[in-house]
Amino acid sequence: MTLIKSISGIRGTIGGKSGDGLSPLDIVKFASAYGTWLLSRRTDAKLKAKVVIGRDARISGEMVTNIVAGTLVGLGIDVVDLGLSTTPTVEVAVTEENANGGIIITASHNPKEWNALKLLNEKGEFVSAQDGADILAIAEAGHMQYASVSHLGQLSHDDTYLQKHIDMILNLPLVDKEAITKKNFKIVIDCVNSTGGIFVPALLRALGVEDIVELYCEPNGHFPHNPEPLPENLVEISKAVEKHNADLGLVVDPDVDRLAIVCEDGEMFGEEYTLVAVADYVLSKTKGNTVSNLSSTRALKDVTLKYGCEYNASAVGEVNVVEKMKETNAVIGGEGNGGVIYPELHYGRDALVGIALFLSHLANFKDKNCTKCCSTLRSTYTNYYISKNKIELTPDIDVDVILQRIHEKYQKQPISTIDGVKIEFDKEWVHLRKSNTEPIIRIYSESETASTADHLAGKIISDIKEILKEN
Repeated sequence: MTLIKSISGIRGTIGGKSGDGLSPLDIVKFASAYGTWLLSRRTDAKLKAKVVIGRDARISGEMVTNIVAGTLVGLGIDVVDLGLSTTPTVEVAVTEENANGGIIITASHNPKEWNALKLLNEKGEFVSAQDGADILAIAEAGHMQYASVSHLGQLSHDDTYLQKHIDMILNLPLVDKEAITKKNFKIVIDCVNSTGGIFVPALLRALGVEDIVELYCEPNGHFPHNPEPLPENLVEISKAVEKHNADLGLVVDPDVDRLAIVCEDGEMFGEEYTLVAVADYVLSKTKGNTVSNLSSTRALKDVTLKYGCEYNASAVGEVNVVEKMKETNAVIGGEGNGGVIYPELHYGRDALVGIALFLSHLANFKDKNCTKCCSTLRSTYTNYYISKNKIELTPDIDVDVILQRIHEKYQKQPISTIDGVKIEFDKEWVHLRKSNTEPIIRIYSESETASTADHLAGKIISDIKEILKEN
């Protein structure tokens, strides 16, 4: 059993003893802490607080939702339950409802035995590091006070946000429904038997896409494969795209904040390149800055410079990307895991708006040999390869000392230390950062060939081993 308490939320496996997993007692504890924190932030204590909640389709979702809703109501907070929803839908609903916050009940790409409480502030954005720390402190102190019977909150249900979210996307100036409809795309989708199976087909039809081949669109929580949208988990849709002679395939994770794309030839577009392609389209229409995290491909920087705009990198984590986007007034940003953040709609990773913008891009893409070939569009971007590695360390090893030594060794190279150590070598880079939950150093490297990326990572790993020997 596993229970991970972090600044961004609480996640764990279902079952087992309290404190060892995400048990009902743990759900009450952390939902109470969040509600207590939220109540302490109100400017007018006489006004009833409101929280929006929604869940993905995993098996434990209804159970967790009932406990969360009851706990918040017990604190005197009104709860708007969206039911089966998506992470970005809950985020936009928080502001639309003028709510004080939101909780998304999802473990994202984790397997079905996991669930989590993802915590939002009044802007519909993930709570900050400091706010997350404050919530955890309240949970540990146990200083929660519940409402009297005359001041309990009210629970209501709202199933209108599927259409509201889609309408918001359709109303975006850069979403070209007319062009998408004219292309008559045939699209295969894999929604891993979660809420994407409700939202993605509805969005595609609203965009004028009628020919949809649905894989795993029944929201029953029984994931047919590892739900993380990585190439090794997308073998079936790759074959289906070719079998059905489709123009492309679309894959989302269980809570629909990550988007992966499969080209018409069954090859992966590349999760790193979802954001790159969307940014290319957005910047062609709206000049502005871009942001991704330090571990994302430099292809976004290339595209940004092509339009004479400025690229900035943030620390890893959606909260950090959003903070940097606001600081630099970025018009598009996100993470290399297929997470697109388009602030024209809201500051959160949103696979649905990613789909609409990508299809608008593909529908307007012109090539003399191919009128709607996803692979041809992909070929317009420089190929970079990221090698992902890690070194497991014993708990007694000081990871900060290792990072400092690597910094010193490569001090003549351009280096960023905002999140671990990132060293740049012309168009290549290597990023080392320590895990927040275990004694591991993650080592990501990127180059124009896979072998060079692997070699670069191997060189840094060798350096680390030498440092360990010296100590």
